[in-house]
Amino acid sequence: MADTEMKATTTTTAAATAPSAAGPAMGATAIIKSKSSEKLARNGGTDQTTILATSTLTANTQTTTATTTKTTPLETGKDAIQASTSAEAASASPTTTANPASTLTSTTNDSPQSIVVESPPAISADEIIYKEYEAEYQMHDIMRLIQAELSEPYSIYTYRYFIYNWPKLCFLASHENQYVGAIVCKLDMHMNCRRGYIAMLAVRKEYRKLKIGTTLVTKAIEAMLADNADEVVLETEMRNEPALRLYENLGFVRDKRLFRYYLNGVDALRLKLWFR
Repeated sequence: MADTEMKATTTTTAAATAPSAAGPAMGATAIIKSKSSEKLARNGGTDQTTILATSTLTANTQTTTATTTKTTPLETGKDAIQASTSAEAASASPTTTANPASTLTSTTNDSPQSIVVESPPAISADEIIYKEYEAEYQMHDIMRLIQAELSEPYSIYTYRYFIYNWPKLCFLASHENQYVGAIVCKLDMHMNCRRGYIAMLAVRKEYRKLKIGTTLVTKAIEAMLADNADEVVLETEMRNEPALRLYENLGFVRDKRLFRYYLNGVDALRLKLWFR
């Protein structure tokens, strides 16, 4: 194979012109030329690169012109082939499509095998069904849902205290005959006002971002208002930013900080919503 000879010639021209006090402007031009050459061996052909850089400096402006010329000689009796590295990499990589189902291909000694993994279907908020608590058979489903999503453990007696006494303040969200959200509340006298209290609110992780929690809280508040509630309070973990945003978007304000309120040692914030 022939060696590659690369010649780089850099010509820098600097001209400075300064006006004199007595007569016309005087000019000075300095030309510096430097030549350097080196040899580079390549496989598959000969590349010659010439870089010409001209720099012209005047009193007010500086102009730099760079011209790069790359020529590749053709092989005798063969067609010229031009291919960039990116094009070769693109041709070597597998083709991806916009199909929502992802395809996994495993090659064995006998034959390739393709496995198609279907993506879970998107869930619409219109598919969620909301209902009030109806009977005892729903109790264990509510317990399983809340225990899986909340950090604070509750005994079955706590659930029965709230749900048996205030069944109309317990609402459920279901999808395809499965409960995906629940809220448990109460309403009684506190001091001289009727205070509503949101004891538990839970939504399954894969069903969040569908406004299920907001809808459940709204239904509970509307039921409390219908029963002449004066205010609603609740506690939530101070670090639970999604829950804080949910309640504050509905008009709740931060009323008090409760230090080490939960069994895990985390502080709580008491939020309050006034009706009157």
